Order: sequence, then structure tokens, then C-alpha cells
Amino acid sequence: MIRQQATAILIIVILFIVGCNDDSIPQATMDNGKKVYNTYCLGCHMEDAMGVPRMNPPLAGSELLLNDKTKPIRIVLRGSEELKGQPERDYKNVMAALGSLSDQEIADVLTFARNSFGNKAPAIKESDVKSERSKIK
Repeated sequence: MIRQQATAILIIVILFIVGCNDDSIPQATMDNGKKVYNTYCLGCHMEDAMGVPRMNPPLAGSELLLNDKTKPIRIVLRGSEELKGQPERDYKNVMAALGSLSDQEIADVLTFARNSFGNKAPAIKESDVKSERSKIK
């Protein structure tokens, strides 16, 4: 009897811990991010985020997109200027700065891209974008 109670308590504790560590991304964030992607990104990075060889870089599996939160934020805010001096990033088309997008739009589109096309990375928050934007000005 005590063993069954201990097992039940352990299961409840595990479920509680798993629930508290829920890092799922709200569907609204993904939907808004997809809208922004379709409007501003799809034309160059393509529907499958594979880009166009030697013209536009892929976002699928991109280390720049996935390994760090600040770099993709700065790339969206500053465009290709953020990558200046990196010859391995030699693509014919120049990415325009999209600093006119709101902090929330940038957070949503980057979260969408970081969690679509086979990618998996933590969400970017509006506050992350706001912080990086303030460092650029």
C-alpha cells in the first residue's frame, strides 16, 4: 500500500515538473510568424527555407539562425550589413534591413523560422528583440 502511494506521488511530481518546464510555443506565435515570413522572407528564402544557391542563404539548418538568439535578431534589424566581412557568407542578393517591423513581428518570425523547416530552437521573445534594437541605435 505504501509503495503504491509512493509511486503515485512520484508520478504526480514528475508530471508537475514536466508541466512546469513546458517550452512549447503558442500557436498564435507560429501563425503570426508564418504571416510575416510569407510577406517578407518567402520571396528570397523560399517556401521550404532552402534559399537559392549562391543567391540567398537557406534558413533550414542554418547555424546563424539556430545557435544564438542575438545574431538572427541583428540580421533582421540590420540586413546583410550584419554579415559584412564574412566571405563564407557570400550570396549575390543583399538582404534589406527590416527594422521597420515591430519587436513582436521580429520575435514571431524568428521563432517561426527557428521551429519550422526541420529546425528546433528556443523561442525568441519580444524583449530579446527590444534589447538588441536598443544596442544598435
